[in-house]
Amino acid sequence: MMISLKQLSYAVAAGETLHFKQAAEQCNVSQSTFSTGLAELEKQLGVQIFERDNKKVLVTPLGAEVLERARTILLQATDLQQLADSRKAPLNYPLSVGVIPTIAPYLLPKMLPHLQQTYPQAQLNIVEEQSHELVHRVRTGSIDTAILALPYPHEGLLNLEFWQEDFYWVALKGARHTEQTSITSNELDPSDLLLLQEGHCLKDHILDACKLPQPPSNHGFGASSLNTIIQMVLGKMGTTLIPAMALDQLSAQNESLSAVHLKESSPHRRIAFIFRPNYTRLSSIEALAEVCRYGLEH
Repeated sequence: MMISLKQLSYAVAAGETLHFKQAAEQCNVSQSTFSTGLAELEKQLGVQIFERDNKKVLVTPLGAEVLERARTILLQATDLQQLADSRKAPLNYPLSVGVIPTIAPYLLPKMLPHLQQTYPQAQLNIVEEQSHELVHRVRTGSIDTAILALPYPHEGLLNLEFWQEDFYWVALKGARHTEQTSITSNELDPSDLLLLQEGHCLKDHILDACKLPQPPSNHGFGASSLNTIIQMVLGKMGTTLIPAMALDQLSAQNESLSAVHLKESSPHRRIAFIFRPNYTRLSSIEALAEVCRYGLEH
């Protein structure tokens, strides 16, 4: 029997998770099917890829080389399929799109209705993760593309920028500066500023836009979403900064909040798709970028 792409995908999944049950779930097969396919691959190669017992799974030194070659083969197979698909109409085949948490809840409701009207055949698989994970997944080919807020390092990948936006300072109405139409970073109180926990690029973009040398304290709280931050502001725990695309969801619906434009060098963040240089479905990304732009403008 020949080695199959399915067997290679099993091995790569096992190498990433180091857990056969999780890897089988990731591959959407039963654990027995997964284990059988993996055993057949090792038998055909005459190589032990994994050491396993009841407690853990380890990759053997030679197995690590096999997994590296397997990733390359799977990526090339994906590119070959995409080359055939590239002659089809844009978004006429499934597309896996990563989106960071500070964009997904605010962009998707604006663009999905227009996507359904313009490309009713489109099939998107949305993956919500932080930027570093999405960059890794695009590089390895496990997703087609991802929407990030720039600047963010993505060496070796290309980007297609489709939106720029500024930040708005959000505070309880009646607080100092809330009667203004704009505010500078010098007028902000860093000790009162609530930001997302480490790992969210929005925090770094805000600190950069405001030229703050040290990350302000969140008063002992590690918020992982803008919705949580807004609740903290409503609870009189401080103020915050949010991107323009989130205004209608996070502040406009709360009559007790004021949103004031941050008057610093614009744009405060740039929104873009990232993709591999040899990606052959660029027309689909371009079409999706146009749909996103339309949704944000209307």
